[in-house]
Amino acid sequence: MSLAPRLDLRQSQSLVMTPQLQQAIKLLALSNLEIETFIAEEVEKNPLLDAGAGDDERGVAEPDREPVVERDGPADAGELLDSGASTGEAALDVDLATETFHHDSPSDSIGGLDGGLGLAGTGSGGSAEDGPDFDSFSAPDLSLADHLLAQAGATVGGTDLFIAQHIIDQIDETGYLTASLLDMATRLGVPLARVEAVLAIIQTFDPTGVGARDLAECLALQAKEADRYDPCMAALIANLDLLARGELGRLKRICGVDDEDMADMIRELRNYDPKPGCKYGGEPVPAVTPDIFVAPRGQGWAVELNSATLPRVLVNRAYYAEVSSGPQDKSSKAWLSDMLASANWLVKALDQRQRTIIKVASEIVKQQEAFFRHGVSHLRPLTLRNVADAIEMHESTVSRVTSNKYLYCARGLFELKYFFTSAIQSADGGDAVSAEAVKSAIRALIQAEDAKKILSDDTLVELLNAKGFDIARRTVAKYREAMGIGSSVQRRRQKALEGA
Repeated sequence: MSLAPRLDLRQSQSLVMTPQLQQAIKLLALSNLEIETFIAEEVEKNPLLDAGAGDDERGVAEPDREPVVERDGPADAGELLDSGASTGEAALDVDLATETFHHDSPSDSIGGLDGGLGLAGTGSGGSAEDGPDFDSFSAPDLSLADHLLAQAGATVGGTDLFIAQHIIDQIDETGYLTASLLDMATRLGVPLARVEAVLAIIQTFDPTGVGARDLAECLALQAKEADRYDPCMAALIANLDLLARGELGRLKRICGVDDEDMADMIRELRNYDPKPGCKYGGEPVPAVTPDIFVAPRGQGWAVELNSATLPRVLVNRAYYAEVSSGPQDKSSKAWLSDMLASANWLVKALDQRQRTIIKVASEIVKQQEAFFRHGVSHLRPLTLRNVADAIEMHESTVSRVTSNKYLYCARGLFELKYFFTSAIQSADGGDAVSAEAVKSAIRALIQAEDAKKILSDDTLVELLNAKGFDIARRTVAKYREAMGIGSSVQRRRQKALEGA
C-alpha cells in the first residue's frame, strides 16, 4: 500500500436545498396576512416588483406586467384532485422556464371577500373595494393607569400625588396591587401609614374594587360601596375558600344566617366584579381572518382561497426594459438580471403556494365531507400521512400547509389542524371515530345531566359505550379536563351554588 500523497476523483449524490427552495418551503407555513408582510418587504428590496391594485383598478391594461396567478377558484373537492390540474406541487423549486400561468378563477373577475362563494358577510377580512375604516375614527381606549392617574390628580396633590402615582404603577391590568406597601414606603422614604392612607384614597376610585391586594379585599370594597358590608357579609368574604368548596352548611354556621339569607348574600357576590381593571385599556383581540372558504356547490364543494388577503404582485417589465436599455456596466447588468429572476421566481412561488394550499384543503374537505354536512359528531379520524398519501406529497409539506391556516364554512371558523384527530375504536367493531366526536358526545351528556343526578366518569363511560364509543375512564377524564369541565364533585357543588 502506497503512503505517498495522491489525487482521487470521486462521484457522490447529495440533496442540496437552494435558497429559492428554502424560501418556498417557508412560504408554505405562512398565513395570508403573513404573506402580505413578506411581500411588502420584498417590494422594498426589489424595484421590479409592484404590489397592490390590479389592472382593472388602474383603468389601463398593462400587458408588460405579470399578476400573481390565483388558482383558487371553486372546484369540487374530488374533481380537483382527480383532474390533475395541480400537478407539480411536490417540486417547490419549480422550473421557471417551463411553468405557464393564467387566470382561471372566478375570484379574478368577481369582487368580494370570498370570490363569489356567498360568504362575504363573515366579517373576517376586508373588501375588494376600498372604503372608509370607521374603526380609525374611534378614540383609543383609556388605559386603567391613565384613568386612575386622572382621578388622583383631581383628588390629591404634593407628596401624596407622588405616592399615588407610584402605587398606580404597581397596579396590574386586572386592578390588583401587586407590590408590598412596606417596600414602597422604604423605597420612597415615607412612613408606611402615609402610603396606606394614599392607598385607601385610591381604593375609592372608579372602578370600585381597584387597588385591592387580593380577591377578598376586592369584593369587600365593592360590598362597602353597595352598603352591604355587614358582619355576615364580612364573614362570608373572609371564608371564600369554603364557598368555593360548596360547604354551605358550615358557612351558614359561621355567618349565623339561614338558607334564605345565605342565598341572598351569594347572589350579591355574583354581581361583583372580581377583576375590575379589565374593563379599561385591554388590548383588542384581533379577529382571525380565514385563509380558505368552503361552501356547498351542487353535489360537491367549492374550495377557494380568501383573495381579499392575498396581495397582487406584479413584475414591472416596462421599468426593466427602460433601465436595461440605458448605459450600464457589467455589475449593474448582473444586478438587474438578478432582480428580474428574483421577481419572476416570487410570482411563480406564490402561485405554487396557492395551488398547494388548495390541493391540501380540497383533500381535507373530501376526507371530512361528513363533518361539513352533518357536524362534529361525524368527524373522521385523520392524520397528516392520510392526506399526504392521497395527494402524493410529503407529510412535512402537508404539515406546513396546515400551519396557521383557517378555514371558514357554514359551521364556523376552524384551524386546518382541527380536522386532524386521533382515532377511538368503536365498541361494536365498526369504523373508528374521531376524538373530537367523542369530546362532543361527552360535552352533550354533561350539559344535559340532571342537577340532582350528576354523571360520574364511570357513568359517562357506560353511556359512551352505549353510543358505540369504546373508551376508558382515564380517557374520559382527560378529554373532560381538556374541555375545561370539572369533575362530578365540582359540578355538583357548582349546581348547588347556582340553586342557592
